[in-house]
Amino acid sequence: MSESDERDARHRVRMLRKKAVIDGRIAQARDEYGLLLVHTGNGKGKSSSAFGMVARALGHGIRVGVVQFIKGAASTGEEAFFRRFPDEVRYHVMGEGFTWETQDRQRDRLKAAEAWQVAVSLLRDPAIGLVVLDELNIALKHGYLDLEQVLADIESRPLLQHVVVTGRGAPDELIAAADTVTEMSLVKHAFKAGVKAQKGVEY
Repeated sequence: MSESDERDARHRVRMLRKKAVIDGRIAQARDEYGLLLVHTGNGKGKSSSAFGMVARALGHGIRVGVVQFIKGAASTGEEAFFRRFPDEVRYHVMGEGFTWETQDRQRDRLKAAEAWQVAVSLLRDPAIGLVVLDELNIALKHGYLDLEQVLADIESRPLLQHVVVTGRGAPDELIAAADTVTEMSLVKHAFKAGVKAQKGVEY
């Protein structure tokens, strides 16, 4: 038996073991229910990942609701695309731009409260299978919304409804309540090298 044949044989043994472990975990998995996912961290990709999930949900015939809490001053590619599906995606841009642009905390609080009322309407609708609360973490970080109320509203959603929350600085209580948490870490970013935001990549 050649060295390549031996490596192939070892690989097959490892993959058989791995398959047995994974199959066992799948067999023990609980019944289907709505998940709470949190995308946080300083790296790029939090919202992008959430909107990838919107596309995935649509592929499965799942209706989606989106509320954007901070973004809104400029149009984005995802908004332009998902607005092509008005029967499947309820898309709400409720922010007026980044906090350093608005420079008006009281107005930001008012806009966040209005956005949360829209979010609650989605969280109470059993016909919506996925709700994306984009940049909600920023609104929570700045104290624009009551965290306990937000958690209670998310907790009381329909049984099979999934929720994705994005934004830097997710509060510990939200992380504790979540089923899946992903932290995007920043390794390198073109903006720090003086490259402006690129259409189709950044927005």
